[in-house]
Formats: sequence, C-alpha cells, structure tokens
Amino acid sequence: MNTAKIGIIGGSGLYQMPELKDVEEVKVDTPFGSPSDAFIIGTLEGQRVAFLPRHGRGHRFTPTEVPFRANIYGMKLLGVERVLSASAVGSLQEEYAPLDMVIPDQFFDRTRARTRESTFFGEGIVAHVTFAHPVCNDLGDVLQESCKAADVNAHRGGTYLCMEGPAFSTVAESNVYRSWGMDIIGMTNLQEAKLAREAEICYATLALVTDYDCWHSGHDAVSVDTVVEYLNKNVRNAQIIMKEAVKLLTERPRSCKCGSALKNAIFTAPELWPQATTKKLEAIIRKYAAS
Repeated sequence: MNTAKIGIIGGSGLYQMPELKDVEEVKVDTPFGSPSDAFIIGTLEGQRVAFLPRHGRGHRFTPTEVPFRANIYGMKLLGVERVLSASAVGSLQEEYAPLDMVIPDQFFDRTRARTRESTFFGEGIVAHVTFAHPVCNDLGDVLQESCKAADVNAHRGGTYLCMEGPAFSTVAESNVYRSWGMDIIGMTNLQEAKLAREAEICYATLALVTDYDCWHSGHDAVSVDTVVEYLNKNVRNAQIIMKEAVKLLTERPRSCKCGSALKNAIFTAPELWPQATTKKLEAIIRKYAAS
C-alpha cells in the first residue's frame, strides 16, 4: 500500500484546503489498532499527501487517548517518508507571542499515562533508537523557509514540553517549566516524534502559538473569543505554510539519516525474533530481518 510520501498530522482545517485536489478517504488497519480517523489523501502541489486529524474529526480523542502508534504505523503503511505536524501550543516565553510559529528542535517529556505508548518495540524484539536530536533538521529547514509564504513571525529552535493533559497547567507548574528553560507547551508531539524515528520517518513540528500559558500577567484578561480568533488565523497560516512545504519537498531529495534510524538500533538478533512480533512490525523492520 503506497499512496503518499508526505504526511500531515493536524486539525481538520489542513485537509479542507481549497488547493487540495482529487481527495479520497482511506481507512487503514494496523497491528496497533485503528488510527484516529480515516486518512484523507489528496493532491497538493502535484504531490499525493496523506492528512490525518490527530484527535479525530470532531475532536473525539483526548491527548492521552490519541492512538499514536496506529497513526504513525498507518503513515508507514501508506508509504509516507516525511511527516509534518501542526500543533497548537501555549507560549512559556515572552518572545513567542500569539500567532507566532515555532519550529522546535527539542522535546521534554512530562507525560505519565501508561497508555501513552511511545515505542513499537517489545514482545521479544528490543530496539533503542538515538533521540538526542528528535527533529529532522532538513524538514525543520523546509518549515522555516515555508513560513515566509505566510508572512508570520517564525522562530527556529526551542524546546516543546509535552504535558499529560487534558487540563492545562497550574501557575506553579508553568513557572517551573519557565525556570527550566522550556519554550512552548503542548500535549501530543513527543510520542509522534519518537514513533516516527522508530518508523524511520522524518518528523518536524510546526507549533502554532495560540496564547501565553497561565504564567503571563495578561493571561486572565484573554477572552475565549480572542483565543478562537487566534486559532482560526493560525489554521489559515498553517494551510499556507504546509502548501509551501509540500512544494519545496517536491524538489528536495531525502538525504538525512532518518531513513536508517534502526540500522544499529535493534539489539535482538534477527534469528531470535518471535514470529508474531516480526509480523506485527513488518512495515518497519522487514529490511533488517535475517535473509
């Protein structure tokens, strides 16, 4: 099943773009259950692109409930080699204002639910991927360049703190995160980044700043209407940026190391791989299986 080489994970606004042509829905079954929703496959800038609403259409999954493994494995089954993630975030630093875009290069894990699976491995096959640099630098370059098309204030680099949710932070927590040097805060992208690395898929985040987190002195003065206005503006900006990114990726060969992330990461000898687990992980480990 090879349908698209570029995947986009985000909200519904990204697959309802007027520029998207030849749209079809594709349901994908994975060994890790069903993805958040059917994939929306369409043509954008001459490329077939696979769109997936992270929380399902109608926003049905909490951050903890998102089927991260099924989502990334589904992308792999569709032939996706690069995933662009669009995600709303809160700002932990004054310099990242609402409507700004941040392309983080680091993640910090503050999740704790055991249901938040962040690896495909186990059940007889052990792998330890390198994750010091969790974002594909080449893909980050493309997102940074693409932000120019939307005329937004873009920031390259910074740390995305991934919290459990679904409730937002207390003021005490927010101030601690700031003291640690964290830049933005969200609830979903860490698991996506880890699983994409194991699946040998390039991954980068376009973080859409909607508000300052509760540490900010003006936080309580921001109305719901204002936040919704920022969300709507961010969606349109994200559409423009993603369209430009797909255009740039069309002419950019994949020369990073993401496509061989498992080369020296699987510690279990292939002859010891359990048959059932080998079959379960076939889409990501077949090229490393014993011949």
